[in-house]
Amino acid sequence: MLRKSIVKKKYSFAWISVVSAFFFFSCIITPQARETSPSIGAPYSAVPVYTPTTKDPGASVPATLPPELIPQGSPPETIPQEVATLASAVTEWPAAEPERGAVSLPPIGQGRVPVPEYIMGRGFVPPNEMAAFLLESNPDAESEFIEELVYIYSEESAVEGVNSDVAFAQMCLETGFLRFGGLVTVDMNNFCGLGAIGPIERGLSFANPRTGVRAHIQHLKAYATEEPLKQVLVDPRFHYVRRGSSPAIAGLAGTWAMDPAYAEKINNILERLYTFYYKY
Repeated sequence: MLRKSIVKKKYSFAWISVVSAFFFFSCIITPQARETSPSIGAPYSAVPVYTPTTKDPGASVPATLPPELIPQGSPPETIPQEVATLASAVTEWPAAEPERGAVSLPPIGQGRVPVPEYIMGRGFVPPNEMAAFLLESNPDAESEFIEELVYIYSEESAVEGVNSDVAFAQMCLETGFLRFGGLVTVDMNNFCGLGAIGPIERGLSFANPRTGVRAHIQHLKAYATEEPLKQVLVDPRFHYVRRGSSPAIAGLAGTWAMDPAYAEKINNILERLYTFYYKY
């Protein structure tokens, strides 16, 4: 009896061993489920499938800056569609001028457009209206030069984040609506009186209008904010300014110019510009 019991236990142990081995090898051979199979099947349901969407042709499309606007040693930048539109007249990019309408108007207080308080910001008057305003103020000015100049002001201001209306109004004040006649002459391409102190120091000269405008915008930005420049520095007097010392237009009186009414004169030109554009 003892021998039979031992034999039975041996057979039971062998049977258990065989069954265990079968299950062990079946687990190794059978492939396990995956969240994502690289070769077959669909992605795991928890992972969203990317579906490209079609873009509205009229939506904002990034445009590459022209070479002269790209800082040296940096990768190409992109600018929004509104800046590309402004650049189209100069660079011949295929961009359409946005239609003038109520959506483009700034907030209106008591029936009139408020004059901006700060130097940084977005201008509202398009370049063609700036040109028309300047020609009305100075009918003897060369129209082609004015049209090119206001587009440059719009471009350079937009890239640096300076309010183009403010920069344009200051240019009109400093140059007498491009009549010049003071220390600075038209051939100097100096549109804001940079470095003009007296007969011995009549001011800085720049190689072309764009460089002169860029220097103007950079000098304004130096007063307005501590933010870094987007463009290559061309303003020789940039480092003479205490960065961010005058973020408001009012701060330019007694700093940019010693005339205590300097900011008020810029605001008066802005008021005239908005009256011209919005046809009060």
